[in-house]
Amino acid sequence: MSKGSGFFSLESPVYRFMSRLLDMLMLNIMWLFFGGVIPAIAVNYLTTFAPLVFLPIILGLGASTTAAFSVALKMVDEQEGYIFSPFFKAYKENYGKGTILGIILIAVVCAIRLDFSFYQAAEELGRSSMGFLVVGIIATVMAFLHLIYAFPLQARYENTIINTMRNSFSISVRYILRTIFLVIVLALLIMFFMWNSVLILLGILIGPGCLILTISSWAMQAFRTIEGQNGSQDEVQEGEE
Repeated sequence: MSKGSGFFSLESPVYRFMSRLLDMLMLNIMWLFFGGVIPAIAVNYLTTFAPLVFLPIILGLGASTTAAFSVALKMVDEQEGYIFSPFFKAYKENYGKGTILGIILIAVVCAIRLDFSFYQAAEELGRSSMGFLVVGIIATVMAFLHLIYAFPLQARYENTIINTMRNSFSISVRYILRTIFLVIVLALLIMFFMWNSVLILLGILIGPGCLILTISSWAMQAFRTIEGQNGSQDEVQEGEE
């Protein structure tokens, strides 16, 4: 049987699907480990001191997410090869800025969650809660627009943290219909992985990787369009006005 023919040949849809699935599994495991999730679980067995439990996530999530996006963008661009070496390289190169982005993400999520906690508490006490609800919704939307493309931008371009977040907001607004569709797709994927216990297990194995790859595919479309319009990467690197 020739290399380019047959059900399980290197060029067959089945082989490509299984290869991509394996890549997603490896990428997901690396993201979980270097993002601090697996170390945090291990630390939780040794101590109940909250700062120590969450420290691996605080110090690893941003850099690991940036590295995962670096690999995923190459997968979207059909440039992927090995997973481990490009991940390690991107992790080291983006550790500083990636960690800062991760801390910003964690802080924003905690602040929004606290706001909605205040809203629920006010509702239970029968007090005015509309202000908390409005602030929470606005904060959620603004955070999403500023951060949804921030990690793929950081993975692909050299820029300041502020300009990276500004560019994420600019791209999200410029391609608002694509961004809305992306939100729908991400929501459907999350619902799918939470459908039952079997899919929850599948979600643990490849779920974050699938979400990262999905965002990367949307981001790469925008990046190619912007780079094509300007003939280079300068607009994205310098910050869109």
